[in-house]
Formats: sequence, C-alpha cells, structure tokens
Amino acid sequence: MKYNLFVDESCHLEHDNISVMCIGYVKVPAMAYKELYGIFEKLKADHRTLGEIKWNKFSKSRLPLYKAMVDFFFDNPIDFRCVLVKYKDRLNNKDFNQGSHDNFYYKMTYYLLRPNPIGLEYRIFMDIKDTRGKEKLNKIVEVFDKYHKGESPFIHFQHLRSHENIFFQLTDLFIGAITYKTRVENEEFEPNEARMEFIRYLENRSGFSLNEGTEPWETKFNIFDHQPKNQ
Repeated sequence: MKYNLFVDESCHLEHDNISVMCIGYVKVPAMAYKELYGIFEKLKADHRTLGEIKWNKFSKSRLPLYKAMVDFFFDNPIDFRCVLVKYKDRLNNKDFNQGSHDNFYYKMTYYLLRPNPIGLEYRIFMDIKDTRGKEKLNKIVEVFDKYHKGESPFIHFQHLRSHENIFFQLTDLFIGAITYKTRVENEEFEPNEARMEFIRYLENRSGFSLNEGTEPWETKFNIFDHQPKNQ
C-alpha cells in the first residue's frame, strides 16, 4: 500500500513574534488519489472557486465551501496529522538544537512523519517556503535514512509549490485553523467570527478541540501537542 503525504507548515519562522507553530500533512491513498483529486476539483468548481484556497485569504463568503471541504475530508479515506508547537518563544535552540532553528524544524518533521507504520510506502510532497528548501529537504531524507538504516518507508521526497497540488489547500486550511484557535485561546487577538464558525464546524466533525492534542492512536485526525519546556 502506498500513500501520498502533502506537508505544509504555519508560523514556522523563528522570529515572527507568534507564539505557536504547526506543521502537518494530509495523507491520501495512492490507489484512490486520482479519483479523490477529481472529486475535490469538482467540489471547488461547484462552489465557483477555481483559485487556491489558503487560510490567510479566508473569506466569509466562502464558508459553505470551507465546510464542504471538511465534509469531503471526513467522508473519504483521507487522514490528517500535525505537530502543534505551543510557546514557541520558549525555544532554546542554542542549547537544545545545536544552535539552529532549522534543526528544530527537522525534529518537528521527524515527529510528524515517524508514526506512519513501516511495511508501507510513502511519497512526501512538501510546500517549498524559501531558497534553502533543497538543503532542508536533503537533511530530512538523511534523517529518515539513518533512522531506518537505509530502508526507509519514505521512498520519495519532493518540493512542490502549494498551488501545484490541490491537497496542499486542505492541509493549509486545517493547520491554519489549528494555529488560529490556539492563538485565540492565548488571547493574542480578538477572533474573527467567520473563522471561528469554521473552527467550530471542524471541531464538531472531528470531535476534538483544535488547540489540544488528540490521543496518540487517533489516525483520522491527529494533533500532537508539543510544548517546549522553559529553558
């Protein structure tokens, strides 16, 4: 069995004055990929939306589409997992990440992907963020090859631009909602009601609060709550 994983991150920069970070993926069975892609495209077309869906371009007028995207996810064999990093300002990269925020990013990517069962094969597609993307990607490949002693189930890593694959839009929407809910709970700003309506809809369908971790064995919608200690 093979799967395609579409990885995206939110608020991942070290000095962006945001207290949280989230990295996550949408996981699609390779055998059903083309069929699900077509359904997703038709869903957007039915809502007269051909452009890229992104959390930072959230529009109240598109709420019916956003909710339909949630239903599409829960009604089909697609999984979601993320690592939610709270209290990012507590990070001590100098003492604990060999002086590099990039090393912390690699750790979070490792935590994100590691729970996927061995014996299966995974192709990883990552949204490229900066000019050092190739270097970061090579490092991630190296980490997993070392961990699996040259027999990694992660058989392919590739960068894509988010607009190049529709499933990135689902990942972006979910991790955007998760970071937003967490920041609202931290009282960083007054919430936008349309965004909160979507968040409540996603919470109702998932059965989980977006600013809290889920049980480790949850597979459909999994949130790993990672909180750096005071250092």
